[in-house]
Amino acid sequence: SVGLARNGLRNSPAARSTTRTKRITRVLIVGATGGTGRELVTQALERGYEVTAIVRDPSSMHIDNPKLRVIIGDVLDYPSVESAVRDQDAVISALGHKQFFGPTRILSDGTRNLLTAMETHGVSRFICETSLGIGSSAGRMGIYYTFFVIPVILPFYFWDKTRQEQIIAQSKTEWTIVRPAVLTNAAKKGSPRHGHHIGNFLWTARISRADVADFMLNQLADDTYLGTPVGVCG
Repeated sequence: SVGLARNGLRNSPAARSTTRTKRITRVLIVGATGGTGRELVTQALERGYEVTAIVRDPSSMHIDNPKLRVIIGDVLDYPSVESAVRDQDAVISALGHKQFFGPTRILSDGTRNLLTAMETHGVSRFICETSLGIGSSAGRMGIYYTFFVIPVILPFYFWDKTRQEQIIAQSKTEWTIVRPAVLTNAAKKGSPRHGHHIGNFLWTARISRADVADFMLNQLADDTYLGTPVGVCG
């Protein structure tokens, strides 16, 4: 936990200013077949966005909507990433994987590809899901996660999340990092708690994937947390 705090991203002193004038209508969603990703796709379509989902297996995307475009690709394959990013107004990433038990750079390398493609094609707005428990939020997932789950089961996964956040912070994009508490499949409640001191040092903090997706989509039109990581929990 100490290492994740020292090496992770700290809170920015102030949000970045922006001169964004273009209305966001087209959104690329990465990690669209995961739990948060499916909620992002569903809720983005409900809000009227034109959604592109980049997936490795299109058969795993079970949403049929005329405003949804599903393309085959892999975040570790730069040409497919660049093709997906082209002509988008924003990118939302809920990238994740299940390779927990060995060194991995899937999150950081995949995010680097996304950011490179965004800068190449002039796509500025980037919303990315990581997690409480790293950087300035270290320890805020509660004792069980801080002293057992993260260091014993998920150390490689969380170390890669710290690299992912640092890569985002060094980019030229208009970014917001969303750090949720432990994710659940509960229904959306709305109005989650959010800020730079969210979570609990003792008890396990939780939030539904539906609420995380809702909060992430809200950031497309809200600059409150532009250029800074923000914690969210139920």
